[in-house]
Amino acid sequence: MDALKKPNGANSSPLTPLGFLERAATVFSDSPSIVYNQLTYTWSETYTRCLRLASSISRLGIAKGDVVSVLAPNIPAIYELHFAAPMAGAVINTINTRLDARTISVLLCHSDTKLLFVDYQLSNIIEQAISFLPEGCAGPKLVLILDDGPQSLPKDCFISTYESMVETGDPGFSWVRPETDWDPLTLNYTSGTTSSPKGVVHSHRGTFIVAVDSLLEWDVPKQPVCLWTLPMFHANGWSFVWGMVAVGATNICVRKFDASTIYNLIRTHHVTHMCGAPVVLNMLSTGQKLSHTVHIMTAGAPPPAAVLLRTEALGFDVTHGYGLTETGGLVIACSWKREWNRLPATERARLKARQGVRTLGMTEVDIVDQESGVSVTRDGLTQGEIVLRGGCLLLGYLKDPESTAKSIKNGWFYTGDVGVMHPDGYLEIKDRSKDVIISGGENISSVEVESVLYLHPSVNEAAVVGRPDEFWGETPCAFVSLKDDCGKPAPTAEEIMLFCKGKLPGYMVPKSVVFKEELPKTSTGKIQKFVLRELAKNMGFIVKSRI
Repeated sequence: MDALKKPNGANSSPLTPLGFLERAATVFSDSPSIVYNQLTYTWSETYTRCLRLASSISRLGIAKGDVVSVLAPNIPAIYELHFAAPMAGAVINTINTRLDARTISVLLCHSDTKLLFVDYQLSNIIEQAISFLPEGCAGPKLVLILDDGPQSLPKDCFISTYESMVETGDPGFSWVRPETDWDPLTLNYTSGTTSSPKGVVHSHRGTFIVAVDSLLEWDVPKQPVCLWTLPMFHANGWSFVWGMVAVGATNICVRKFDASTIYNLIRTHHVTHMCGAPVVLNMLSTGQKLSHTVHIMTAGAPPPAAVLLRTEALGFDVTHGYGLTETGGLVIACSWKREWNRLPATERARLKARQGVRTLGMTEVDIVDQESGVSVTRDGLTQGEIVLRGGCLLLGYLKDPESTAKSIKNGWFYTGDVGVMHPDGYLEIKDRSKDVIISGGENISSVEVESVLYLHPSVNEAAVVGRPDEFWGETPCAFVSLKDDCGKPAPTAEEIMLFCKGKLPGYMVPKSVVFKEELPKTSTGKIQKFVLRELAKNMGFIVKSRI
């Protein structure tokens, strides 16, 4: 047997989700792949378009391992680029469309992006970002995605249009397959911090695993109809951009949406599946009862039980999962038990609000004491840090060995999230050890917001925590003490928020400011954020803070 333990050329071909598209072009060739407004492609057409685009990307001199970035909403181009860019041997980087120009500039330089595809509605912010690039950072070549906008290049800084690259590409292009399972496929940034960007790098193998694993956990059938309410820039749509290809889904793309748009698309296209943060559930919970079941995967923050109750009463079947940018997708899910269906609705909602158990593709999940590293008692009360072990975890953080070593140690990935393990083996998040605020599915670093608050000449001390928000789930709430000599009149809450607005992306700006003579502290002088979080919670929900 020992002689057979070595891999051979036949059984060790690298795993890659790019192969899903090649197969879909055969199995689902004439079935719709992407639907966008009045436009519909089939899977054979999508495969050919991606080959053409990959060919054109290669002709621009993009080499294996170069970073190709895209800044665009959920339109066909960003979906196709998830295949076309790595089919040219590149690493795909999807940029958060909510970031400001300075932050985008930092990410472009840190990633050493060689080629950047930009949606026409975001071209101005990219021009600003390019102007902010530091000396010595060459900056990327720019390609404009015109989509449904003006059909001509507006500025000389763009070398081509997206459709021109598709049209002039070679449909017979031999796409670049990974040499090993561990070849990088994606680069995603964990947050919009300008001080220390953390670029998460994932392999072809890890992405293959999480994409297939997520389909299995969610029980996705062949040829579903998926409505893209989850941003594809958000951890590559939790890797469902690849997973939905494997099952030959019809992908309904939408540039922007509200509750009315979603319900119209559900009726028009008979949508069966969609993903989104709890903010999307809340958006849908006041709608009309559905004529057919729509399956929703939600993650990003624990969905309130009341929102789950209202959403499921309308005909949505909600699955709650947990994942990180570092996991590439959902690796913990509240796997449902049949016997729970006999429970009262309120109890079912409480159980579903828990994060759950590991998916089949995740090797191990545990909650450990942050000091000793020993597993906590499974009593639903004892808190510890969530740690993970499995094949879909990140390769590491780009150009950041210190953060990589800090997060990956002793054979585990330390998430920084604090939770409890219930006696039945289901885990539940209780807090975030790094005080990250999750607003509409986006992670906000409280430290970064505080650093801006401290720039205000009247601010003495500042601490930022999450406050419950009816629409976003939670939003930044700033607790501020003012300097004794700040002058008269003292700044108002509105003036503080306006000050932050000029220095932060909109979603990171505090939506409420509370002035205190002194912030609560420990005996060693550290601000007690748990006290402030409780104060913010007792302030109640912010109603409709759609900023």
